[in-house]
Amino acid sequence: MQETDIATAVDFLRLFHAENPVAGPVKPRLREVRAEIYRTGTYTHTPEELAFGARVAWRNSSRCIGRLYWQSLRVRDRRWVNTAEGVAVECVNHLREAAPSRRIRPTITVFAPDRPGLPGPRIWNEQLIRYAGYAMDDGSVVGDPRYVDFTTMACKLGWPGGPGTPFDVLPLFISVGDGRPLMSTVPGDAVLEVPLSHPSHPWFEELGLRWHAVPAISNMCLEIGGIHYGAAPFNGWYMGTEIGARNLADTDRYDLMPAVARRLGLDTANDRSLWRDQALLEINMAVLHSFERAGVTMTDHHTESGRFLTHLKREENAGRVCPAEWSWIVPPMSGSATPVFHRYYDEAELSPNFVHHPDALERGLGHGTVPGR
Repeated sequence: MQETDIATAVDFLRLFHAENPVAGPVKPRLREVRAEIYRTGTYTHTPEELAFGARVAWRNSSRCIGRLYWQSLRVRDRRWVNTAEGVAVECVNHLREAAPSRRIRPTITVFAPDRPGLPGPRIWNEQLIRYAGYAMDDGSVVGDPRYVDFTTMACKLGWPGGPGTPFDVLPLFISVGDGRPLMSTVPGDAVLEVPLSHPSHPWFEELGLRWHAVPAISNMCLEIGGIHYGAAPFNGWYMGTEIGARNLADTDRYDLMPAVARRLGLDTANDRSLWRDQALLEINMAVLHSFERAGVTMTDHHTESGRFLTHLKREENAGRVCPAEWSWIVPPMSGSATPVFHRYYDEAELSPNFVHHPDALERGLGHGTVPGR
């Protein structure tokens, strides 16, 4: 691990003090940090700097539509945790604490950072909760096809597999340095799941569908002022289309549209019948209905689109650039019916931010995700 870049550290500290006048003048802190970097090759954030940096990283996440509440991010400072066992325990605690009484609250847990010659821990999983994908001899998949390779790897590393349902929760794999990763199962009480039903079609419940409620991204690096926190799982709450129009409907995921269309009695032989559109709508209605019935936090794509434009306006009024990638901000269904569709956005890579691990990508474990997708 390389030494921390002083210029990057200085830029962050100036930003922190500019937005937090109560922190006092920046010059004494700059002297401290420069001296620490010259002495050790890196420096240590204060708890206040860490919390601010994590929140601004969310504010700067160009692929996330749900940034209006960036200041509410709850930061769990666990920088003293630098063992795989300790990370596993705190990941489970994160899941439990992120959904008190089924109300999801944005949360991040920050573990030990990389230091010169001493890499911090890594979480191999894309999210803390994902479902296994089992490849069958006939070419079909039980579970999530996206995770067939990860499931195969998990089994090679000692996981006996789950009961073989479409929704078996994968274990966590956590490593420190180049050592063999620790495998840790996620206890059932830490996995909040919502069974899916439909407000108008009783048969929908017979499909046996469910989805987990806390989308905790775990394979990205939190970069703050030149410090890299390689393990920093974070979550917001789901937007309904992330489950209903992507996870359950994508052809390389659960691909439910044909099955739902058949139950609806739709003509699937002709694309002009718009059977996919009708099936997709019913799946998304079921997701929103089920989370509301279960009392679990979720938003819809129309509400969240309006919230994003509110966030955008606030950032502009504050004199800040609000980077956004159009293809990620526009919802995956009814895009043109939402206000975020009808405009362009600034493209910029700001810091602090969440970035992908090159080592995770080399393993084939990085999938280009952002919160919720």
